[in-house]
Amino acid sequence: MSKIQFLRWPYLALAIALFIAALPLAIGGVQLATLGGSWYYLLTGFALVAVAGLIALRDVRSVALFAAIFLCTVLWSLWEADGEFWPLVPRLAPFLVMGIIMALIYATLSPARRLWGYGAALALAVVSGAGIAAMFVPQGVVTNPSERLQNAEATNVVTDPASPDNRWTHYGRTASSTHYAPLDQITLDNVSSLEVAWTFQTGESNNPGSEYQAIPTQIGDTLYMCTPHNRVFALNAETGEERWSYDPQARFSNVWDRCRGVSYFDPAETPAPSQTGTAGITPMGDQTCGARIITTTVDARLIALDAQTGEPCLGFGDNGIVDLTNGMGEVRATWYWLTSQPLVADGHVIVGGWVFDNRAIDEPSGVVRAFDAATGELVWAWDMGNEATTKLPPPGETYTRSTPNFWGTGTYDPELGLVYLPTGNQSSDFWGEHRSDAADQHSTAVVALNVKTGRKAWVYQMVHHDLWDYDNAAAPTLVDFPDGNGGTIPALIQVTKTAETFVLDRRTGQPITEVEERAVPQDATSAARLSPTQPFSVGMPYLSPQVLEEKDMWGFTFYDQLICRLEFKKLRYEGKYTPFVEGQPTLMWPGFWGGMNWGGVAIDEDRNIMLVNEMRNGHVGYLVKQEDVQGHDTPAGHGTNLNPQEGAPYAAVVGLFNSPLGIPCQEPPFGTISGVDLETQEIAWQRPLGTAQDVFLGGFRVNVPVPIGMPSLSTAVTTASGLAFYAGTLDYYLRAWDTTTGEEVWKSRLPVGSQAAPMSYLSPESGRQFVVVVAGGARENPEKGDYVIAYALPQE
Repeated sequence: MSKIQFLRWPYLALAIALFIAALPLAIGGVQLATLGGSWYYLLTGFALVAVAGLIALRDVRSVALFAAIFLCTVLWSLWEADGEFWPLVPRLAPFLVMGIIMALIYATLSPARRLWGYGAALALAVVSGAGIAAMFVPQGVVTNPSERLQNAEATNVVTDPASPDNRWTHYGRTASSTHYAPLDQITLDNVSSLEVAWTFQTGESNNPGSEYQAIPTQIGDTLYMCTPHNRVFALNAETGEERWSYDPQARFSNVWDRCRGVSYFDPAETPAPSQTGTAGITPMGDQTCGARIITTTVDARLIALDAQTGEPCLGFGDNGIVDLTNGMGEVRATWYWLTSQPLVADGHVIVGGWVFDNRAIDEPSGVVRAFDAATGELVWAWDMGNEATTKLPPPGETYTRSTPNFWGTGTYDPELGLVYLPTGNQSSDFWGEHRSDAADQHSTAVVALNVKTGRKAWVYQMVHHDLWDYDNAAAPTLVDFPDGNGGTIPALIQVTKTAETFVLDRRTGQPITEVEERAVPQDATSAARLSPTQPFSVGMPYLSPQVLEEKDMWGFTFYDQLICRLEFKKLRYEGKYTPFVEGQPTLMWPGFWGGMNWGGVAIDEDRNIMLVNEMRNGHVGYLVKQEDVQGHDTPAGHGTNLNPQEGAPYAAVVGLFNSPLGIPCQEPPFGTISGVDLETQEIAWQRPLGTAQDVFLGGFRVNVPVPIGMPSLSTAVTTASGLAFYAGTLDYYLRAWDTTTGEEVWKSRLPVGSQAAPMSYLSPESGRQFVVVVAGGARENPEKGDYVIAYALPQE
């Protein structure tokens, strides 16, 4: 037997290290194989143990055996990863390192062999270096814009700051919620010169549970914005100087304190019902205020403020305040408030409410109410559990308890006189035997209501009998959708947490693009009533994988990838809509964060392209009998979030499907931004969204700007010049993209991360275009702030 004739101890040390590295692969591989998973880890683990033994004996066959393992690993990796870069990293990176070491061992055999060994080590080092360099380049980028997109030009550009179109009055600029600013001063050619024009800080500290997610409202030369504790600020749009502020002294909860925006109403522009005598409202109006700012609080109040002074409008409600708990019955602390911008439509202020998920089956109502924007008087109520109640419930009664709620952002079509509201599912989220027919009809849906009466025009459901907390959170975006014959259809686009994109005729609620009802998992062991089918919007492109397989599991290392594969094989998972059952951890994919969450989409109205940012997170959950909850220990790796679901026979344990390192178990990207061509209903471009630079793992910042694509919130703003701006990534940047191609053309470092959507306007003072974003800290990040930052081109 030929043996390596060099000092024994270096080889023995290497053999011991390789044995220690290989043994977990062998042991884990045995477990994976017994679960019906890949045999690769078992075979490779034991083969590497054999290599370690041969190295300890200084046997040259160790090199040959490792070379065979290396070749098989490369072939296996290319097959499993479909040639994609990030799936190859944990599979090949350790073998490249080991390969360099083995090549150097080979080089010690003889002068003739030394050249081959050094050459192989150099080649593997070059490949490793190329792999490291590739980690800093966006991978999986799709760029396929049509000729139409490349040649599209903007029309109806706003150049006059005094134009009524130079206003940002709703969450998505207009009541259609397209997040489109018809401005073109900042272009692809000059965006590189964009600089910070001013910065404002609210002075509000971030208590636990607080998140800055606000988008400013802009009227003329003033910006209006709110903080998580519902303080309202009016700022000079040119300089960022404070004009006034108002503090409602809200009783914040340390649970879910948010304010995503304030609304604007001017009775001189759109009379309220009290000013016209409609809807049974006595003609009077509020003589104490003209134009006003409408805001809500985390302790369930609706407030009207004078837009000029910030003083409460005393003729609105009770000295400027409406108590939104009126008619609700028992409202426990932190169980009901408002987080999203109220919808102002046709002189009405329309509000739903955020109800604390999964606390109990008896929770506050999901009633939708419209108040007179001038007086605060209740104009109508839509109580889906009792549609005969059109205002306050009779004395001694309440609005129907625990109905699905509308907590996101609504939209409005003034020509049709309809408001469009996305609804959530009914608590308890993961157990639904108590749900009424009305709840099952209206949960996780879009509901169209008559703006004047609150009566239902139509309803379209995206998830039947939702047992996964797949609330519709995003605003239904109103567009003129191509009909294929040169014309358009008044449409509504609803993106969902299930990563589906539905396109409906907003007149009737009927699908415009194809939707299929498909059979979904029906578990015989489940005690829950299940829907046999679910709607799949196959006429619009899917932006992320809809089904996971074992080979899709990932990790930064060989080991956490193996652990994720083991966990995947242990979980109950039969595809999308696999229901939770008692005591058996079940994979939910997509998880209930999305897919697409409350930020919604942005539409370039000139180019007819839709920008969508989506997350890729899985959740794991199971049910626990109430009598077994006390002292219940959640399995390692499945989170510790126990949802009590009081009154239901089961509580629910839910956590993220993450590796031991705290990263998602499925392969990257973990978030993308895409441009969808609405003319062709195809993906024009897609790219990973954000880097790992500012991610914290184990309390430490990663600080490596690898563009792996991370989860995100909020949405973009598109502009007439073909630029889109976005900031809701986990790293601290405001970015600009070419809307047509998806190319990143500019970015600016923020002091902390952002969860807010940018907005844009022309300043009446200078005529300059500004882009403004709120930076209060990225989600799941310990570094918080209170910044409002405005960007503009340098003044000439």
